[in-house]
Amino acid sequence: MNFTKLFTKSSFVYSNLIAFNFFILLTCPLYGQVKQKTKLTPLVYHLWHSVYLDRISPDENWASYKVLYENSKDTLFVRNIHNKLTYVFPAGGNGVFTNNNFFICQLGNQIAIQNLKTGNREIISGIKKIAYSKETDQLIVIRSSKEQGKTLIIRSLAKSDSREIDDVTNFMLSPKGHHLLLETKINNTNQVTLINLKKINDKKQLAIDTACQFDNFTWQKNGEALAFVRQSTEQQINSLVYYIIAADKLYELVLASNSYFSNNLSISGRSITSIVISGDLKKIAFSQQNKPIISSSKPKSNVEVWNMNDKFTFKKALNYSNYNLIPPVAMWLPDLDQIIQINSDELPDLMITRNFEYAVLSSPTAYEPQFEQYSPRDFYIKDLKTQEKTLVLKNHPYHPIYPNLSPDGKYFVYFKEKDWWVYNISTKTHVNLTISLGGRFKGKTDLLVPESAYGNPGWSTGDKEIILYDQYDLWAITPDGKSSRRLTKGKELGITYRIANEPNKIGENVIFSGLVVDAFDLSKNLFLHARGNDEKTGYYRWNVKTGEQQIVYGDSRVDHLNYNGSRKKIFFSEQKFDLSPCLVAAGYSSTPTVFFESNPHQKDYFWGKSELITYQNAKGVWLKGALFYPSNYDPKIKYPMVVNIYDLQSSKLHKYENPVYEAGSINTSVLNSQGYFVFMPDIQLLEGNPGLSAADCVIAGTKRVIEKGIVDSSRIGLTGHSFGGYETAFIITQTNLFAAAIASGGITDLISFYHTINPYTGEPDMWRFKNQQWNMGGSPYELPELYKANSPIAHVQNVQTPVLLWTGKSDSQVDPHQTMEFYLALRRLGKKGIMLQYPNEGHALLNPDNRKDLTNRMLEWFDYYLKDKKSIAWITKGTAPILSN
Repeated sequence: MNFTKLFTKSSFVYSNLIAFNFFILLTCPLYGQVKQKTKLTPLVYHLWHSVYLDRISPDENWASYKVLYENSKDTLFVRNIHNKLTYVFPAGGNGVFTNNNFFICQLGNQIAIQNLKTGNREIISGIKKIAYSKETDQLIVIRSSKEQGKTLIIRSLAKSDSREIDDVTNFMLSPKGHHLLLETKINNTNQVTLINLKKINDKKQLAIDTACQFDNFTWQKNGEALAFVRQSTEQQINSLVYYIIAADKLYELVLASNSYFSNNLSISGRSITSIVISGDLKKIAFSQQNKPIISSSKPKSNVEVWNMNDKFTFKKALNYSNYNLIPPVAMWLPDLDQIIQINSDELPDLMITRNFEYAVLSSPTAYEPQFEQYSPRDFYIKDLKTQEKTLVLKNHPYHPIYPNLSPDGKYFVYFKEKDWWVYNISTKTHVNLTISLGGRFKGKTDLLVPESAYGNPGWSTGDKEIILYDQYDLWAITPDGKSSRRLTKGKELGITYRIANEPNKIGENVIFSGLVVDAFDLSKNLFLHARGNDEKTGYYRWNVKTGEQQIVYGDSRVDHLNYNGSRKKIFFSEQKFDLSPCLVAAGYSSTPTVFFESNPHQKDYFWGKSELITYQNAKGVWLKGALFYPSNYDPKIKYPMVVNIYDLQSSKLHKYENPVYEAGSINTSVLNSQGYFVFMPDIQLLEGNPGLSAADCVIAGTKRVIEKGIVDSSRIGLTGHSFGGYETAFIITQTNLFAAAIASGGITDLISFYHTINPYTGEPDMWRFKNQQWNMGGSPYELPELYKANSPIAHVQNVQTPVLLWTGKSDSQVDPHQTMEFYLALRRLGKKGIMLQYPNEGHALLNPDNRKDLTNRMLEWFDYYLKDKKSIAWITKGTAPILSN
């Protein structure tokens, strides 16, 4: 097949015309023309877009990025960072730069191959799957057509030659791109073949079958071995096939002839991690399942039995059973023809070391029923050779990120009270690593969580040192605790350093139930993200000789780091509240280059600005808040202000806000455009007093802004959603500082919410109260007066502030009855207020029409009470219900 025949000349010219015209549009500003700024209105909200940095070319001259408009598809762009030449790929995705100046991306069932040197673009239709081998510079696709069926095409872009294989139904590229595993189906015969992409004629047939098909293709982490299952057309797995490439050894575990698989047991192909190959290539772990038993009898009743003694509630147990989150796992040793069971029904949760020598086992139900977010556990380490189990931790707190295993599997890591510990698996000894360091390794890291460990991003290579975070810095500590070094000097500067996220990494790497932590070569450069106490942000380069060296750092929000393998430049996004995100390339010593500015039309509209405010609460603790000025601000005018609350929000100081109809709150840029200051104060929630401490912080912060003399103290509104809705409802029971309030999706009665259950997960909401969001320190049976003191409903008679309440009628996060309860109390007491309920909506509104309606009503509510616009009928008179026929 000749690739050049897969597209028409006219389509090629059309594609390039799009790129050319867009290039002219973006790079030719209207010099000499000065446009009068105007007020931002809803009629132009649709002009705004968001931008996301995607990929970087090997020569670092090109970058791809996605532009997303509200309620429309992404558009993928590729731009030369020097001359701004730009190519456009509407609805493009899965983009990749090749080694030889091509860019490839998927356009639905087409792919585009853009030659970045010549500007030529090739379009190939009928694409079912695509991959690119960086190692061999080859494009691999499955193309489908009525005439030829499914054809695999392996194309060398540099040499412009290709190879075709007919009747390929699936393929999987090895992790390093050296080999290609593919499945073909010819005349009802299924075949699995391995191809060496460096020697294209080097093929190895691994399996062939006329009665079975193949599935669950799995590569070993480094691409040195592979495995897959042979299964019947009814998807019953018959065997597990394993192949080691360098040794050219093929093994097959046939279930029917192995006594281990008696009693209805089979290999599972449906779990999250179904097959895993060990680092030493000697073992294959696989998930198991029982073959389904079909029963002809039907229950006479569908009654639900909720027993007080059950580990989980009926609903949660049903979900747990349906998803089969932790299946039984065994490992196969092909050379010994041996199968070893790893976990058990009693200890189903497992982490496993790299070479499958040890497993860490625990049970998520051991201490159920209990009422924390995560149940404590007993942790055992099992020697998979001797089958000996050793109890390592008893009744220990669990978190999805820790405990964990070191990359090479030598150590078991856990956090206890305020210190990091390691357990040496071979010597069976525990070591407290941080007790004598003097740093603070636990603090406020997550929203609505009082305190947690600052983190363990990984280890140095070879498990030589564990890397830990304290409040500001990185530490490297030997696992025996005898040697430690602070890698950065953030404490002295008030800068928090963290290892920057790997570009384009999605989620965490998990094997079975265990997080796989990263290994870092500390002899090479690390990129660090930096955030100062003053909300400056940026990136630094660290190495063992020089320590941290600034690349970019200042009064802006810098994030979305990207780079390629050479790391000679870094690419990132930079924004301020009044500067729409721009994409920047920076070398270590050269001046940063801005190669894309989003939303250039912002310059035509009046816009606000942001300022960091500091203040003290009643305890004398210094706090921060972000203050946003009205558009076209006039210092001679005292403006109304809206205080928007939640938890810690000062980090939003430099966050650019597209003017949009929000899903839960009211947009800051929209409020600014309507002549409002917006203030977002940080809140320090104290144990046992979430409502009272929130009121203290919010009132103190608001009074600090009033002292600046820029807002009208009689025209200040308060708003919050979710936990902020709770805080808002409570604060207006404690003060008359606010002239109007909007409380949405919030809890108004702590005792009744303590006794609610999530209708979808079946999880009781009790977990939120002792050590989490409300941090009450106990249950309402132990601390009834504290629960009452911090419940808005208990003080509702004090409310003098007109309040707008709203909720989604299908909210599963916060029972809508919480809003109804507060509404009924206010109504009974004759207070001023309105409740909005949105049918078929949850905790956040998804329907665009409802979002627009909510934003308009929130604006009108504040306009009515803070701007004296008293002609808004739905507030003054209410509205009659619309009756359906």
